[in-house]
This record gives sequence, C-alpha cells and structure tokens, in this order.
Amino acid sequence: MKIAGCLIPAIAGMLAIAASTSAQSVPATASIGGGHTIIPKSSQFTAADSGTRSHTNVRIFVPDGLSSYPSELPPVAGYGFETPASLACIYGLVPPVQGCNPNATTTNPAGGSRAIAIVDAYDDPTAASDLAIYSTQFGLPPANLKVVYASGSEPAQDPTGGWELEESLDIEMAHAMAPGATIYLVEANSDYDTDLYPAVVVGASLVSCGKPACAHGGRGRGEVSMSWAGGEYSAESSSDGFFQYPGVVFVSGAGDDPGTYYPCASPNVVCVGGTVAARSILTGNFLYEVAWMDAGGGFSYYENRPPYQDSIRNVVGATRGTPDVSFDAGGVNSGVWIYDSNDYEGGPGGWFIAYGTSVGTPAIAAIINGAGRFHESSAEELRVIYSSGRGFTDLERGYCGPYDSFAASPGWDFCTGVGSPWGYEGK
Repeated sequence: MKIAGCLIPAIAGMLAIAASTSAQSVPATASIGGGHTIIPKSSQFTAADSGTRSHTNVRIFVPDGLSSYPSELPPVAGYGFETPASLACIYGLVPPVQGCNPNATTTNPAGGSRAIAIVDAYDDPTAASDLAIYSTQFGLPPANLKVVYASGSEPAQDPTGGWELEESLDIEMAHAMAPGATIYLVEANSDYDTDLYPAVVVGASLVSCGKPACAHGGRGRGEVSMSWAGGEYSAESSSDGFFQYPGVVFVSGAGDDPGTYYPCASPNVVCVGGTVAARSILTGNFLYEVAWMDAGGGFSYYENRPPYQDSIRNVVGATRGTPDVSFDAGGVNSGVWIYDSNDYEGGPGGWFIAYGTSVGTPAIAAIINGAGRFHESSAEELRVIYSSGRGFTDLERGYCGPYDSFAASPGWDFCTGVGSPWGYEGK
C-alpha cells in the first residue's frame, strides 16, 4: 500500500534526509532532532477540578526552528514520528517488518467492525474533513464517521482549540488501528463531568444499540474511548455506573502526569498507560519499548481491588491498581502525526506531532475492536486480559510515578500494567 508523503525515521542529527516532494520544506533554521513541548490549556488542571471537570491527555512536540508547531505536510526533514503502519508493525497487527521503520513500513491494519464511540467535549466542526485528509495521507480507507451531539444540540467550540485537537487525535488513531469500524464522535457540551459522563452513556447506547440490526451494521457491542481524566475524588465510586452498559467495553487514559486519575481508576474501565518506542539513532529502527516517565499509574485512593486483579493482590493490596495495559504515548521522540485544521490557541491548525496517553486510549479501544470478540463488559474484557497470559509484551524497562518511584518490572507493574499489545490474541 502506498503512503503519500512517507515519513522518515527519527534520527537525531546523524542523517540528512530530504523531505518528499509532497511536503513543504522545513525552515532552514530548524535544528535536526531538537524541539520543545507545548501542553495545551485543555490538558492543564488543578486539584480543584477533581470531581467536577476533566482535562485532555495530549501534548504537542514542536521541532526546533518552527515558530509554534509543525504546519508542514509530513514528513518534516530530519524528524520522523509514528504512522499507522509503523504502530501496526510495532504491535504485531500486520506481518512484521524488521525495524518497523516509519520510512519503510507501509502496511496498515485492516481490521475493525461494528462501532467505536469517541467521547469528547465541545464541537469539532472539521472532524470529518480532517479525518479524510489524514486517511489520504497515510493510505487508509475512507472512514465511516458519524458526529453526535450528546445533548441534542451543537456544542460550542473550545476557545483554546485544545479539545478540537484531542478530538482529531482520537478519531484518527481509532480509524488508523481499526479502519473497518464505524466511529461515533460524541460531543459533550463542555469538559465538566456533568456533561461528559452523560455523553458516555450516549456513546455506549450508540455502539450497543440494543437491536438485532444496528445503524452501523451487525448486532450491538463495541467500545467507548474516553481520552480525558480528572483527579481522583472521594465520591468517585458513585460515578462508576456511568461506565457499565451491556455489550460495551470502556477505555480511558492513565493520565500524563504521575499519579492516579479518574475514570481510569474505575474498576469498570480498561486503563491505558504510556510507553515510549525507542528507536536507533543511526537507522531509525525500532529497538524496544520503555515506560513513559510522565504516564499516570499507581494505587487508587478510593476504589477497591476488582476480582480481575486478584492475581496481582501481592502488588496492589486491597486497592485498584492502574494501568491495565499500555501503548506508545510518544514522548518527544515517538509522537504521532495528526491533522487538525481548527485554530489552536490563536494560531492556524494543520499537522501536529501529538503524544500522551490520549494516543493509546483510542488505539487500545480500536485494537480490542479489531480482535472481534466484543466482550459483554469491561470487567469481562479485563478478566481475559489478566488471565489469558497471551497477546501482550511484558515491559521491563523504565520508570514512572511520583519521583520515578515505580519501575517497569517482570509481570504487572504500575507503569505499564500487563504490558503493551501484541496482535489480537488475549483481548
């Protein structure tokens, strides 16, 4: 499969590789390999938000020499970031290619069916056209995207553009990993939990649909992806019911700062932690995964250990431990390309290099979808994940948590859970 504007490997100052003819040139002042991070306003929160308001789990990497963020069509000369094909290669969703190099790996996943609901706040008016541009760029088939207003009326846009950026990341990653699935983008009126949680129920009802024949084809069951989080709070267990719906698996991100977050700490949610895909500085080839040091994870303050974690009671004790699984969160060297044409914090939209546990949340939901088993609930999905012993790579490198107090280690750990996915088995 041909990919328009094929990406180059991430090589920090060792190779001089020209951009393809389909890409605009990078400013001559750009220094190869360096850059800085922008944390969108939508991803910033305070302790006062816990139990009332949620935030996105996305960050932006800006290569040196660019004024704000990449607006060029991928690739950007001297930089290389993950594509649908390179991620599919790393995680065994396609026949493996040695090195899973983004410049040489061109086979995208082909799985997915039924539906995935992406629940986010505010309105992304260009969601469909942006997803079409992304799909064309990376050789994906056209998406079956349906935008749904959770309250029945069109929400306002996020004035900062952060939530629109999140929505683009979510639908593009879900489509990249499960191109055969229908995607419902369910837009809540705001990022307050009083809007987001009911929107989750709307999303669950859409993928489950409760009828022999659903609007997206076939019988109900599917996944709901929630790439947002808030701090844990004492009454959070009273909200756990929002994440229980017959035939639906709920997936959320562990957060982009050390510690535990909700709804990921709910026993009714598959909690996704973060990793970094380490690549050779000489070739750009994939070497191994390590825990992402900024990923959330740890003991829940308020949720009891669910039965599916009884096998790790010696690690978590009587409390819910997070995360359950993990996926590339990018870091500054292995983020993912996304396209969002909305204005962002006063600047024009375009191509972004995004990272954070919001990358893995829709990706894991899509991989579960692609596995095709469509379990009755998150608890059943998690029972399979914890008991099968197959379909995940146990990660043993890296640190995370407050003061890097947690370490990736053999077996389940607070940085990466049972590990990162390998193929569709055990899901």
